[in-house]
Amino acid sequence: MIQRSLLRPVQAIRHLPRPYASRTTPIVRGVIQRLPALSSHHRLSSQRYYSAAAEPATNPSSEPPNTSSASSEAQEQQDPAKKELDAKNREIIDLKDRYLRSVADFRNLQDRTKRDIQSARDFAIQKFAADLIESVDNLDRALSTVPTSKLAPQNSDPDTPPENKEYNKDLANLYDGLKMTETILMGTLKKHGMERFDPSEGEGEMFNPNLHEATFQTKVDGKEDGKVFMTQQKGFLLKGRVLRAAKVGVVKNS
Repeated sequence: MIQRSLLRPVQAIRHLPRPYASRTTPIVRGVIQRLPALSSHHRLSSQRYYSAAAEPATNPSSEPPNTSSASSEAQEQQDPAKKELDAKNREIIDLKDRYLRSVADFRNLQDRTKRDIQSARDFAIQKFAADLIESVDNLDRALSTVPTSKLAPQNSDPDTPPENKEYNKDLANLYDGLKMTETILMGTLKKHGMERFDPSEGEGEMFNPNLHEATFQTKVDGKEDGKVFMTQQKGFLLKGRVLRAAKVGVVKNS
């Protein structure tokens, strides 16, 4: 504004006639000499008023802006989301592993429970059967004490008195009754899974420490080592489980 107000008289003087302009030349010169100082002072005051610091000059030959900082900032902004996603994936894997382990444990528990229930059903009479073994043994001993020769008439001569021919008839009837009782009893026990075994029957079994209990060893001609040739006490099984091992004598020729 000051510069314009000072330039207006100068422009007016320039449009005056030549003689008049020559007379006013010293005044105009003084005004013109003061114009640079005023304009510079005005320019400085305007810069201090509108801007506290000068704008940095741009150098066209400088390097292009570095994009690594921008990419690092973007990566830092993306890192939290990526970290959270990785954490969630690990949590999902851990939960899936726990779920599979829980399912496997539950199935194993079901199978084990079924086996325990079935075992409890199968061996519910184990204690009763163990107590019954002694009665079965006594019945077997009673039958084994009667020789087969006493079960038939001693003399088949027709001249023999009838009382002598029928001497062993009561004993034979008693033996038959005991034998029938034993047969029915063993059949009933077999229905419930209890069986009696005699390892010396036939040619004899090989000694089995899981089923037999060796009470003695001796030489026996015509039999190989390890064969059971005598049974002192018969054994019993309940559903395949050894209820009582058989007490036997074993061949040892060597």
